[in-house]
Amino acid sequence: MRKLLLLFAICVGAYRCVLAQEVSKAFLEHEIVSDVISEAPTGLVKVSYPSGKEVSLGNELTPTQVKDKPTVSWDAEPNAFYTLIMTDPDAPSRANPKMREWKHWIVTNIAGSDLTTGETLADYISSAPPEGSGLHRYVFLLYKQPGQVQFDEPKQSNRNPKRGKFQAAEFARKYNLGSPVAGNFYQAQYDDYVPQVYATLTETK
Repeated sequence: MRKLLLLFAICVGAYRCVLAQEVSKAFLEHEIVSDVISEAPTGLVKVSYPSGKEVSLGNELTPTQVKDKPTVSWDAEPNAFYTLIMTDPDAPSRANPKMREWKHWIVTNIAGSDLTTGETLADYISSAPPEGSGLHRYVFLLYKQPGQVQFDEPKQSNRNPKRGKFQAAEFARKYNLGSPVAGNFYQAQYDDYVPQVYATLTETK
């Protein structure tokens, strides 16, 4: 029995090591390290959309497939609190990112990996890359908080378009969140659903 438990522990450890290498490699190869963060995460954030599509370290999805808020999970530490950020560093395009970054979703003070316990600072907004702007990277970053944190950011509904020039790394520094412990990302380009997203962005406050 002890040998089986030891073998299981070795296998789990090896799997986590390989996974950490895959996550880090993908974040480096897609230049998320440098464009968004300075250090690659080693953990994986699992992201599944109601459309049946999953995020997988740079796979291409469509705005239609990611239009609804996803289910997100990760290996959480007991009694820990987390912040989840989704950001687009390629606004309005990767070639001309003058609005880098565009904030898509922020949930803070998440107990474990139960998103329902968290405080939403920015409601989820689907990918909406402008027509002709090419592929955008949509990055999920998970930060382990030093404890429960009092965030003084204004809350934004999913109708509020004033989300440009956000910086995930600066947000993390402001609240002493450190480097992201886990992450994931996909890529998307324009499709026919995008105008519907723009039509909902009407709130100016």
